[in-house]
Amino acid sequence: MIKLVDVIKNYAIGENEIPALRNINLHIAKGEYVSIMGPSGSGKSTLMNILGCLDTPSSGHYFFKGTDVSILNDDQLSAMRNSEIGFVFQNFNLLPRLNSLQNVELPLIYAGMPAAERKKRALEALERVGLSGRLDHKPGELSGGQRQRVAIARALVTHPGILLADEPTGALDSKTGVEIMALFQELHDEGNTIILITHEAEIADYAHRNIFIKDGMIHSDKCRVVSD
Repeated sequence: MIKLVDVIKNYAIGENEIPALRNINLHIAKGEYVSIMGPSGSGKSTLMNILGCLDTPSSGHYFFKGTDVSILNDDQLSAMRNSEIGFVFQNFNLLPRLNSLQNVELPLIYAGMPAAERKKRALEALERVGLSGRLDHKPGELSGGQRQRVAIARALVTHPGILLADEPTGALDSKTGVEIMALFQELHDEGNTIILITHEAEIADYAHRNIFIKDGMIHSDKCRVVSD
C-alpha cells in the first residue's frame, strides 16, 4: 500500500539546508499496524507529514496505492488526504462550535457528498466508536476520551486507506489512553491499516511492527509476535 524509495527531506534555514530525512526506504502493506517512534528532532514528524500528504520529499518517491504522491500538485494532495487518509491528532482538532455529528460530517462536506448520505455515514462512524448517544454534544461538553472518539469517527467516515494517528493519547490520562488504544486494536482487527506516531514506548508496543527513527534515518524495523 505504501512505498517510500530513497526519500530525502531537507529544510532551508537561511542559506543552509538542514536534513530531516535521509534516504528513507519503507514498505507498509495493507492491514498492517505500525508504530513510528523516535526522540524529538528524529524526523518522525517529517515522515508523518510525508505519509499524510501534508508535505512532499525533496527527492525520492512516495507511492500510495501505486500513485507517485511525490509529483502531485497541492489540489491533488488535498484530494488524496481527504479521501484516503484518516487523521487522528493529539489535540483532537475538533471545531468547538460544531456538535459531534457535524464535526464527523466535515470531510464528507469537503468531498461534496449529499447531506442525507453524509449524515448516515457520520452516524455509523459515531456508533462504531461508541458515541451514538453524544451526537448533539459540542467538544466542550465532552470528556477528553469522548473528544478523541469523535476525532477517530471523523477519521473513519471517509473509509480511508490508512489511519494516521499522531500521539493519539498524548492529551489523555492513562486509563482513557488505554481505552483509546483498545479501540485502535479493534479497528485493526477489522482490517484497517494503522500508522501510529509516538515517542512513548508503551504506546508503540500496541502496534505489531515497530520502526525507530533517529537522525532522519530508520535505525530499526521490527515485527513482534502477537498472541491470539
